[in-house]
Amino acid sequence: MRPETLKTRIFLDGGNPDETEQILGLLGFLDGQTTNPTLISKNPEARKRFDSGEKFSKEEILDFYRNVVTKISTLIPKGSISIEVYAVPTTTAPEMLKQGREMFSWIPNAHVKFPTATEGLKAATVAVKEGLRVNMTLCFTQEQAAAVYAATRGAKKGDIFVSPFIGRLDDKGENGMDVIARIIEMYRKGDGHVEVLTASVRKIDHLLCALKAGSDIVTAPFEVLKAWGEKGLPVPGPDYVYDSKGLKEVPYREIDLSKDWQQYDISHDLTVAGMERFSKDWDSLIK
Repeated sequence: MRPETLKTRIFLDGGNPDETEQILGLLGFLDGQTTNPTLISKNPEARKRFDSGEKFSKEEILDFYRNVVTKISTLIPKGSISIEVYAVPTTTAPEMLKQGREMFSWIPNAHVKFPTATEGLKAATVAVKEGLRVNMTLCFTQEQAAAVYAATRGAKKGDIFVSPFIGRLDDKGENGMDVIARIIEMYRKGDGHVEVLTASVRKIDHLLCALKAGSDIVTAPFEVLKAWGEKGLPVPGPDYVYDSKGLKEVPYREIDLSKDWQQYDISHDLTVAGMERFSKDWDSLIK
């Protein structure tokens, strides 16, 4: 069951409802789940169909995605389920919004994932005004997180997540956990309407460091949550020290949160690469 000292919400990062059931059984709780096109492409039913040589039509793959998140929603009815729009670097804000509106209608506890890129932020500004809950994904910098804050200003707490991807920063030799800490520190100067969702978690130490840093939410894959559960759901105390293993430090930047979101530099090669990777995995399933 949930440790008394655990303040951070715990999400499963995955596209397989069977894993959701297993983690619920092991931990005794789950606060939500994040999905994306890559995770859906790895769903056992999708892989079975793909491996048999039979692909989905565009309508069928959306039906499949809806069925998956509907099952997950019934397992975590009081949690948040993130559903990601299909977006390549050339996808426009109206195209993302059209998808987002449909996906938001699938289940009562949806957050729609838009990429932290120009068109994604344009979509988010409209989505928030329409009452959609939003998860801005593929965030890699403090400045991108500042833009998310500015673009969603006025939203109520709980409606907006920003998802910094720490594992992919680690892959580049940068300390991804520093970015989490810097964004949390920056947001302390704001109104609290954006919650930090630590994503791209690769190991238990990522999870533990995020808990120590005070991340609002952590989403982690099945194997990491399973390992954490088998260790007895440890929560790091004041003496916990994260070993970055020599990764390059990411320094804190003083950023004014009161500016218009378009005034921030939100460009990042990993955001573009992430969009391309997700869309490629999605496209591989389609006829």
